[in-house]
Amino acid sequence: MTNLGDLEIFVRVASCNSMSMAGRALGLSPAVVSKRIKRLEDRLGTRLLQRTTRQIALTEAGQGFFARVQSILSGIEEAEAFVSGRSAKVQGTLKVSAPTSFGRMHVAPHLLAFMDAHPELTVQLELSDGFTDLVGGGYDLAIRIADLSDSTLVARRLAPVRRILCASTDYVAHHGMPKTLDELREHACLPAHNNESWRLIGPDGPVTLKPQGRLVTNSSEVIREAVIGGIGIALRSTWDIGEELKSGKLLQVLPGYESTRGVSLSAVYPSREFLPAKVRLFIDYLAQIYGPHPYWDN
Repeated sequence: MTNLGDLEIFVRVASCNSMSMAGRALGLSPAVVSKRIKRLEDRLGTRLLQRTTRQIALTEAGQGFFARVQSILSGIEEAEAFVSGRSAKVQGTLKVSAPTSFGRMHVAPHLLAFMDAHPELTVQLELSDGFTDLVGGGYDLAIRIADLSDSTLVARRLAPVRRILCASTDYVAHHGMPKTLDELREHACLPAHNNESWRLIGPDGPVTLKPQGRLVTNSSEVIREAVIGGIGIALRSTWDIGEELKSGKLLQVLPGYESTRGVSLSAVYPSREFLPAKVRLFIDYLAQIYGPHPYWDN
């Protein structure tokens, strides 16, 4: 009978189109991954993958084999999830992806209590501002701040996301507080790290404003430090600047205008019938901490 581990490696390689990426996800070297794939092909007597120096592609036999093996492994995973879901005791590794700043500020500080409650569970938290491939990367779930209305993944909303215009008290003291959008256009505005326009909802409906400023960066955290430092006015999420608003370092600018409300904080995970207990427990834990009125908005 074919080694189950070889099948898991094959499915991961086929999903990633990369032996090195599959190896990183599985904790194996590319050489070991290649050896295990060759062993599987030798046993089956057929080539499953076409390999070149640049890419990997499934052969016709590999495509049919992949579809069937993926279904088998999914069934095994669902069976394990069914059993683990019936027990309050969880173990193994929970692999989580989260945005860099949010993960550092609002996920990492809450891990101790969760890990103390589940001492046999290891949490692997990876921070990235890109949309990670949950299946290819072997993640159990991801925390995302986005409009997921068109997502093919299962998503559970954890909290609303508010984005407001803000400036430091020093900036307002030197340059004044804008009272209208026309006045705002005369101020130093800090473009977003991705150079997106500001899409706001105001008293008269949606408004789009293209901020023009002397600071250009690809880092959201640089924009955060710049607005706190008094360089200009920025559009920031309240989870990001909640403490500075409470302390008075930052002031809300034009309170009648906020970012559009389509974006939310969500936990997403691959679509499957049975949710592993470790994933369900962690999502429930975060939902209880954040909730419909998150602490950073208090």
